[in-house]
Amino acid sequence: MKKVLFLLITAVLIVSSLGFVAQGAEKVVAVLTPYLASVTTNTMIRTFEEFGEEEGWKVVVIDTKGDFGALANRWEDVIAQKVDAIVMGMGDPNQLGKQIKMASEAGIPVFGGDAGYIEGMVCNVTSNNYVLSAQITSYLFNRLEGKGNVVKFYHSAHPGVRKREIIFDAIANSKPEIKVIAEHFVQVPGPIEDAKKAMESILLAHPQKGEIDAVWAAWDEPAIGAALAIIEAGRQDEIIVTGIDGNKQALEMIKKGSSIKATVKQDFVEMAKILVEQIKKVFDGEKILERIFYAPSPLITQSNVIDYLQ
Repeated sequence: MKKVLFLLITAVLIVSSLGFVAQGAEKVVAVLTPYLASVTTNTMIRTFEEFGEEEGWKVVVIDTKGDFGALANRWEDVIAQKVDAIVMGMGDPNQLGKQIKMASEAGIPVFGGDAGYIEGMVCNVTSNNYVLSAQITSYLFNRLEGKGNVVKFYHSAHPGVRKREIIFDAIANSKPEIKVIAEHFVQVPGPIEDAKKAMESILLAHPQKGEIDAVWAAWDEPAIGAALAIIEAGRQDEIIVTGIDGNKQALEMIKKGSSIKATVKQDFVEMAKILVEQIKKVFDGEKILERIFYAPSPLITQSNVIDYLQ
């Protein structure tokens, strides 16, 4: 009953927020995401919201808090409201193929913000996730001198994270002295807490020094959770942790010399900027020929972390 009431209230709020669409107001861009609780998703979407409103657009952000069934319904709501554009704020477009086709047939352009790309979308703005993973995985295995026991934290439901996992697996499989001794699918929302709890169990299962040499996390939040568990267990001097994204908490932990030794920074502000540029072009009648746009991604360690905290 509570879930039904929540969905009804959400639908009413959406209709209320979009009700002016039919009145011929400024351009309306709907941003839909299941991941707004994520620091990185929130950064990109809120930055996009700011840039979009500077263009005179009405940006409506809808978060379904990890509920993909509700996400599909909200897509259909905004399509029915005839918004001017839809942004998929992370997530896998393959799960929304029907809704993306509906939007295309309704003449509503669909853009990805650090999502995947499928036919029917205009483009996706992201980082090159294969490169992100190659950078951090190579760094980690070099730190281990090509041998060691590694724990893997992943979330294949996100297409970008899945690409990182593919590269990690490929590099790990090419190194016979690298052993993946445990894997954990990170739950979202709540990746820090979920990873911390999982790492606590993994540490208990491998209590001796040398049983775990490193943790590879597909993004910073599970890296933070794993590192917190390692610190509490007093094992920060024996286990290296790496992440991807470059969120502020991870950077602070790198600076302080915690178990987190490196991350690769995604430039979510630049992604938001590129996304706005492409939507503007479509609104101006231009045809977008490229399907994927990449933002830069530097490797960050203790040697240069201060440059990214300023």
